[in-house]
Amino acid sequence: MISVLNSVSQLGAENALSSTNASLQNTLLQLSTGLKINSGSDNATGLSIASGLGANISALTQSSQNASNGVGLLQTADGALSQVTTLLNRAVTLATEAANGGLTAAQSTAADTEYQSILSEVTQIGSTTNFNGTSVFSATPQTVFTSDGTAGGTTTTSTTTGALSATTLGLTGTLTTVAAATASLTAITDAINTVSGTRGSIGASVNQLTADSSVENTEVTNLTSAQNNVQNADIGTTVAKMTQDNVLEQTGMAALSQSNQAQQAVLKLLQ
Repeated sequence: MISVLNSVSQLGAENALSSTNASLQNTLLQLSTGLKINSGSDNATGLSIASGLGANISALTQSSQNASNGVGLLQTADGALSQVTTLLNRAVTLATEAANGGLTAAQSTAADTEYQSILSEVTQIGSTTNFNGTSVFSATPQTVFTSDGTAGGTTTTSTTTGALSATTLGLTGTLTTVAAATASLTAITDAINTVSGTRGSIGASVNQLTADSSVENTEVTNLTSAQNNVQNADIGTTVAKMTQDNVLEQTGMAALSQSNQAQQAVLKLLQ
């Protein structure tokens, strides 16, 4: 049957060409973005999964940074306490010397002067040591919050460094007499034990936070790989698809041209 009102072959060619063009545009978008999912219409479920993984990755990345910052603060505190320990060891020497009873009044005064200077230095270390503008020695626990982005995946690590001063360490005596020096020696020994215990707690927290950061970094790597598998385009496959679409577009154009020529042939029958 020959008709001039409707050309089924032409309509079919136009529809096929339109479909091929839409596929080609989508393929080019995938190549330009590197993603096979660029909107919900591409893959609604895949987009939801990729977005969820992205949220997890963001939370874990920041949590790793939080843990690193916490380690930095605690290591700063530990370094300061190491200095305090060195000062207290010198104080032990002075107190032991003053408690012996063989010093002159002038020598006892000199020993006490140095001792009081040590106490002032301990107090200064406690009040001036800070990390990122925050004092590291406080009665309020130093906390580090980590999360994987889920309601049940949060952890808070708390470490109490305690306020640090000669007074908080119980160092309020003098070395001016044998009795005072003996009492001070006991107080200094207790203070050394207190500092040592605090450093032990700090060390345990540093180890925990370091382990947490390592685990979080590993999770970020694994989740990033999973996210890539869900949303990243396979460039080799996508290029092959583009080549196929280009060929189909060219053959579609040729088919449409042939259909138009068939319509022109109908007109020749009327000549």
